Parts: sequence; C-alpha cells; structure tokens
Amino acid sequence: MTNDIYGPFPGSPEFTAALTEGQRVRYEELGTNLDVVERRIADACAAAGRAREEVTLVVVTKTYPAEDTALLAGLGVTDVAENRDQDAAPKAEQCRNLPLDWHFVGQLQTNKVRSVVRYANHVHSVDRLRLVESLSAAVLKAERPELGCLVQVALDKAHGEGEHRAGVAPEDVAQLADAIADTPGLRLDGVMTVAPLAGPLAGDPARAFDRLAEIATAVRAAHPAATMVSAGMSGDLEQAIAAGATHVRVGTAVLGVRSPLR
Repeated sequence: MTNDIYGPFPGSPEFTAALTEGQRVRYEELGTNLDVVERRIADACAAAGRAREEVTLVVVTKTYPAEDTALLAGLGVTDVAENRDQDAAPKAEQCRNLPLDWHFVGQLQTNKVRSVVRYANHVHSVDRLRLVESLSAAVLKAERPELGCLVQVALDKAHGEGEHRAGVAPEDVAQLADAIADTPGLRLDGVMTVAPLAGPLAGDPARAFDRLAEIATAVRAAHPAATMVSAGMSGDLEQAIAAGATHVRVGTAVLGVRSPLR
C-alpha cells in the first residue's frame, strides 16, 4: 500500500484524497451501508421515543481486513468489535493510531486474555468466574485502566436449553455481576445477549430483548453505573432498541455478507 490510511486523522481531506481507486470504491460502499444503518437506528429510536444519542453503533469487523476498519474510522465510526483474538490483535495493532474504541464480543478463552486486554476497552462476553479472575490478573499485570465487562446472558439456559452455549443463565447473572464489580481492575458495564436459537424465546427477538431489559434493570438496581445493554444485530436491531439497548452490534448490514471463517 502506497498511502497511509492508519494515521490519527481519518476523514480529513488529506485522508480521502490519498485513497487508492479500490479504497475509494470500498469507502463509498461502506458509507452508503452506514447511512442505511444509521437511518434504521434513528427511526427505531424515534419509534421508541428515545434520543438517537442513547444508542451506540458498534460495527463488528470480524473476517474483514484492517483496511476496512481504517475506512470505517474515516467515515466517523468510533466503536468496532471483534470476536477472535487471532484476528483482532494484529488488526488493532495496525489501527492503533486511529480513534477507535475496541470491543471484544466473542467467547473468550482464558489463554487469550493477556492479548485481549492489550487492545480491548470492553469485553461483552464474560460468562464465568474463572474468566473474571483471569481478566483481573491480566489487567493488573498490564497496569492499564479498568476493563469494562458485560455479563453475557444466555436466555435459553433458563429453559434447560443451550447447555454448551456461551453465557450464563438469567438466574446466575446477579452473582457474576457482583463478582465483576468486586474484582480489581474490572468495571461492571452491564449485560449482553444474542437472541436465543432455542427455548420459548427462539425466533422472537422482541420478547428476548424485553427479558434482557428486565435483567438489566435488576443489575442496575444493585450497580447503578452498569448502564450498558448490548443487544441487537443486523437483523434485529430495531427490536433491541425498542427494548432499551444502548449498544447494537452490526456487521453484515455495514460490511456485507461475510466470507466463511478459516
């Protein structure tokens, strides 16, 4: 690459002028997709009687190159997410000078924790005490600021389904939230879920997100600063916003259909 799109001033006239022809085509494509998603979010907020500023768009860039992440930064995206450390770590390093807030949203193995805490500001997928302990140890060793953590809620586990899925059952959320809040180096930010694939709430994201809202309210009653509710993706962001989501995780609607994971 002959130009540098990874500098600290994305979106400046110099940035756009330096794009190659291929980059410019992708930049315009991403911009068009972002406009559509932004309209969807704004319309959903209006329908729910909420201010647009109450909802943060987190663009999930998994399987896409760092170049796309830099182009998104040039388009004003501030929050990006990854779900595999082996992809996220080099991408975050390449984009380290860009004004981006990195979210880790995938199932996190403890042997990847030391790497993840080098770049992530939020981990949405905290679902077990051992992970809480590992994250704390890594944060303290790295001498970095507190790491924002969300309890991942597996709504289907309330009905005996999804035994091997990531996340904790609704009845276990309070205990894990307390543990995060009481652990050095970590900050309890809130809760996260994915619309369940099994159980009574499967295929009904509106009801699923309403249930998450109830859980989030209970968490905030004990921990008032834990205001994040991460829910909703490309296909169901409207239902999530209607239920009170503060962060929607959108990938395909912005970046296009993903290539298969290798």
